[in-house]
Amino acid sequence: MSTTTVLDTRALNRATLARQLLLDRADVPVLDAVAHLGGLQAQEPQEPFAGLWSRLRAFGPAALSDLLTGRQVVRTHLMRRTVHLVTADDALAWRGRHTAMLCQRVLGTYRRELAGVDLDELAAAGRAVMADGEPRSMTELARALGERWPDPGPRALGEMLIAALVPMAQIPPRGLWRTRAGVRNVMLSAWLGREVDPPDRDGTDPVGQALVRRYLAAFGPAASADLRAWCGLAGLPAAVTAVRGELIAFRDERGRELLDLPGAPRPDPGTPAPVRFLPAFDNAILGYHDRGRIIDDAHRGLSVAGERVVLVDGRVAATWTVGKDDTVTVTPLHSLSRTDRTAVADEGEALAAFLSDGDSDRFRITAAAR
Repeated sequence: MSTTTVLDTRALNRATLARQLLLDRADVPVLDAVAHLGGLQAQEPQEPFAGLWSRLRAFGPAALSDLLTGRQVVRTHLMRRTVHLVTADDALAWRGRHTAMLCQRVLGTYRRELAGVDLDELAAAGRAVMADGEPRSMTELARALGERWPDPGPRALGEMLIAALVPMAQIPPRGLWRTRAGVRNVMLSAWLGREVDPPDRDGTDPVGQALVRRYLAAFGPAASADLRAWCGLAGLPAAVTAVRGELIAFRDERGRELLDLPGAPRPDPGTPAPVRFLPAFDNAILGYHDRGRIIDDAHRGLSVAGERVVLVDGRVAATWTVGKDDTVTVTPLHSLSRTDRTAVADEGEALAAFLSDGDSDRFRITAAAR
């Protein structure tokens, strides 16, 4: 592999936009888009709708709701121990590979509370309770086991069971278009009618290798640290090594090695980038360790704080909110040109109409944040 070609920040930005379907809206089915993106971060239930609207041509929210009720996509704890909206096939294929990481992340918060708890016994007890197929909240499941494990408390027990030990699906109506509903969980295997794929036993890690390829298709070119930041899995160096012969390599301006799929799009850095509105916690930003290709270091905290952002010329240039009257309000992070303000207004009005089911196209832009 040649590592002589250096990709500057703008080249990486345009590659990311192309892979994330943000350079030109894609004309693909919603299920295919969710699969291509490796899922959408979805702890805020309505955010995937805005994320797909910004990526797909003629996206109708009913299409995503139908996939949820039809059990073709599912809400579940996965990458980075956050709730993701992923295809049913990916949920079943990937979940077993993430279990150890999910447990370690829960223990990172509740290690003291869970000291002395046999996690295998806790998992078996949790599965036994959930075996009746009744949807339960995290609190309800924890309380069902609280007599046997009184010391950790319901929060620690519930987090370990729901987010790590027992693969769960958050079932509709949560996550449906313009619907408010609490979290109700059922076992992923019961909801999808198939068992979660068992962990690999021979050390070849085919799931890890698939994750490398899928990540690069949606986020490349990228470094191994970026891959780890996206999925939260530390144990992928062997998978990267196994597929390295399929890949090409570049360097970024800092000298980091970036890997990529040979045929993946890497547009000319001069390609115009349209204004795009991104939802909270969008993986186009969070899916990298080095987020400099899309957001300035000074604004990096916005992405982890759950701010919705606006891309202008491919970079985070503003935040946006939507009020109770369905008005989309944009607050620039720096001054915008008249042309850019017009483009932001046009896209903002279209977003307001989408979010309100056509009842409003109200939009306003405030003074730049100081």
